[in-house]
Amino acid sequence: MTNATGTIYSPGCNYYDMGFTYDVNRYTPKQMVIIPLILLVLALISIGITMAQTGLPVKPGIDFSGGTAVTVFTTDSSEQISAYFAGYPLVGIEEGINNGKYLTFSNMPDAQFRALSDLIMARYPDAKVDQIGEAFGKTLQSQAVLALIFSFIGMAIVVFITFRTFVPSAAVVLSALADILMTAGAMNVLGIPLTLPTTAALLMLIGYSVDSDILLTMRTLKRQGKLDEKLAGAFHTGIIMTTTAIAAAAAMWVVSWFGQVQVINLIATVLLIGLAFDILNTWLTNAGIIKWYVTKKGGPMLTGGFTPKQETKKKGGK
Repeated sequence: MTNATGTIYSPGCNYYDMGFTYDVNRYTPKQMVIIPLILLVLALISIGITMAQTGLPVKPGIDFSGGTAVTVFTTDSSEQISAYFAGYPLVGIEEGINNGKYLTFSNMPDAQFRALSDLIMARYPDAKVDQIGEAFGKTLQSQAVLALIFSFIGMAIVVFITFRTFVPSAAVVLSALADILMTAGAMNVLGIPLTLPTTAALLMLIGYSVDSDILLTMRTLKRQGKLDEKLAGAFHTGIIMTTTAIAAAAAMWVVSWFGQVQVINLIATVLLIGLAFDILNTWLTNAGIIKWYVTKKGGPMLTGGFTPKQETKKKGGK
């Protein structure tokens, strides 16, 4: 069936537009949440192992664990640099533009650090050496964790105030939490450290996640129409929003990769991972919970939206 604008609808619950198809009646709510639930369990296992080893859900980078960062411009290969600093705790070598190299060393005694500084200046006199003390790293670590916690709590408060209904509000919060946990688990698997840039990316993910989840919940609970049609319409709008964000993050990743800008590359990588998980958690986890809630627990407003009379009263009419 085709409308005046050329958009194709099926008589049932499918919504077809721009190549996207979403069939909300094909699976039960339990079937919808099973895949995200398995991924969440795997993420929690990864986070638990990392916390037992490091005390943080994601392996901390030099920003949080402390250490020494050295920026040099040299044509030496990574193998030559590793051999030159063989007696020191070299953690990683990252390449930048114009033959730039970014070296990271773990914490070391003061005497060893002074010896390292002399060794660096002997071969790379123009090198930039930055040392982050372990105590300062711990302070940054606690501040970053607090930022994540308070951001999440603030988001949860706004969501509960907006909907004032426990199950839909809890579904939004649960989906956002699952996004962060799954992304953290993937960071552990891929070896992406928790640094100030990746923490910023995780904070951005909270906003991206809530955006699509609130769209789904508002469209489902506040609009008139059949449940399957409202879910399909929300999916059409929401998936375009998310894929647009994915395209922007992918472009940022490509540019930073060719330009060898490590900080931007890490942010883009975490965003891409989190947005992929957001699609699963919004349109499987949250949609499954909303579908169960409306069909089993909802009243007239939840199953059919406001009636015209209710809308008039809501807007202050007689």
